[in-house]
Amino acid sequence: MSKRGEGVEQSGEHRIPAKRSAVWRSLNDPAVLARCIDGCQSLERLGEDAFTATVRAKVGPVRATFQVALKLTDMRPPESYVLHADVKGAGAGFGKGSAEVTLAETEDGTTLLRYSVAGRVGGKLAQIGSRLIDSTARKMADDFFSAFHQALDPAANRQQSANPP
Repeated sequence: MSKRGEGVEQSGEHRIPAKRSAVWRSLNDPAVLARCIDGCQSLERLGEDAFTATVRAKVGPVRATFQVALKLTDMRPPESYVLHADVKGAGAGFGKGSAEVTLAETEDGTTLLRYSVAGRVGGKLAQIGSRLIDSTARKMADDFFSAFHQALDPAANRQQSANPP
């Protein structure tokens, strides 16, 4: 294995039941993001284009608390930005990557969110293998977008509160 680590690539799209301006605001709101990121212990805005987070996560047999530095570039509100992440997990390894995020208005008033991620992991995380890393990354993305969808969909919120677990 190279010192550069394992590569991770992923892309997807999700239809969000809200106007593009509301989706943009929510993607830049630390309170909304913290509720939607599984294992998020804290998420804080450092500036107009930077956040820091602490996230507890499990990737295969590796469970750790990760410190995450996020930086937004190429911002074109409310259409797109590039999200750069620098992730460090004490003893678990590290990750670096970026995600291109675009938002498109649809005719039915919803927003089509598309993303494309490219990154690398190293340390213990790289030893796990790309298949497990890819499946964990996909699950984390799916969980995030499911929670994000619910956060922005009043009908889903009403249905959830009408049918408590």
